[in-house]
Amino acid sequence: MPSELKSVHFIGVCGTAMAAVASALRARNVNVTGSDQNAYPPMSTFLSDCGIDVRTGYREENLPPNPDLVVIGNAISRGNPEAEAVLERRIPYCSLPELLKSEFIRGKRSIVITGTHGKTTTTSLMAWVFEKNGRDPSYLIGGLPTNFGNGARFTGSDWFIAEGDEYDTAFFDKRSKFVHYLPEIAIINNIEFDHADIFEHLGAVQASFRQFVNLIPRNGLLLANGDDPNITAVIERAFAPVARFGFGPNSDIRAVDLDVAGDCSKFTVDKTRFQVALPGELNVRNALAVVACARHCGLDDAQIQTAFDTFQGIRRRMEIRGTVREITVIDDFGHHPTAVRETLRALRTRFPGRRLWAIFEPRSNTTRRNVFQEALVEAFSGADQVVIAQVARLELLPESQRLDPERLIREIRSAGPGAEYLPDVESIVEHVGRLAQPGDVVCVFSNGGFGDIHTKLLERLAG
Repeated sequence: MPSELKSVHFIGVCGTAMAAVASALRARNVNVTGSDQNAYPPMSTFLSDCGIDVRTGYREENLPPNPDLVVIGNAISRGNPEAEAVLERRIPYCSLPELLKSEFIRGKRSIVITGTHGKTTTTSLMAWVFEKNGRDPSYLIGGLPTNFGNGARFTGSDWFIAEGDEYDTAFFDKRSKFVHYLPEIAIINNIEFDHADIFEHLGAVQASFRQFVNLIPRNGLLLANGDDPNITAVIERAFAPVARFGFGPNSDIRAVDLDVAGDCSKFTVDKTRFQVALPGELNVRNALAVVACARHCGLDDAQIQTAFDTFQGIRRRMEIRGTVREITVIDDFGHHPTAVRETLRALRTRFPGRRLWAIFEPRSNTTRRNVFQEALVEAFSGADQVVIAQVARLELLPESQRLDPERLIREIRSAGPGAEYLPDVESIVEHVGRLAQPGDVVCVFSNGGFGDIHTKLLERLAG
């Protein structure tokens, strides 16, 4: 990493984290430029307002003549014209996590939240607890927390709170992103198989988490879900102190007397009653991790609850997009069978007695594959009506690896719910619009834009 940065170029600058870091460097009077395949509002406007020149498309001429550094985004691969020029011209380059480590995290007290599920919610809630109690944390979140209005911020305080993603860092660094974040305090919410495009099996995922655990110092702390057997082998050789949190007897920090009915979840830890406006057991566990960490960092239970009282949630996490004719449309980012199952369970408690629809876009690199063929059947058994959208980019996978949607529909029907496989947003909207009844709850699961299906559903239901 160059000792002084005067000129930095970002390839893939319109990603949420990339844009936030680019703007932070610009605020330090660094000359920042960037490019992206699809540079459009609101991100392009945000960058322009920060004084950052953004070019649409990738071309060698986008690179400044002699930049001090080029930051290459996670989505960029070999063959990208700008990346190829960087290699050929021997320009210093790095990944975004490397830049974060060098310029924004080193020297701070870093809290890193990891796990297959719950990272975004837990990180958002943690950042708000610290913010509400005057700690002014820097944070990096893979979503949009309503309390903050953006997914990243960099301050002068001692605290850095980061969502630690296990996905790989860049085409030139196949380690998980979280190994760059210098954890003093780490949380592992859960470990399951995911990201079939980069991990061969669960053991490979666990190996990456072991590498992360090995970075926590002896004067740090590792908080681990005590109810998840997949975590046990990962933490058994940790050098840092380990505390387990959860619901069962193996946990040092336990939540008991759970009440997850309605919009608010309530639970007790060491005789203190907590409540947070997030439904379901999955969110009790997320909040429990925050309680354990915040206590360790010197906050008392009253301070924690004050922040819980004012937490407003995260976009695309059981987010109500609208209600028309007493039919509620919900947007959720869930794309793993466990996330889908637990979200449907939470919605059952939040909307008791109401018919529940699940509309699912198999879009992620794992759900497009057949590794979750059976797990998806069980995940959707908690719904009354299921709609599976066309599997994204299925033709790019070998036939032996493809999810079989027709089989999935047959097996979901055999398990009880009604189920349809429909090719596009228009046919899904028409199907739901024709059959939905007052009182129904329609939850759309996708980790992409899904053709703005939520707006179209609400319009169709209103018509």
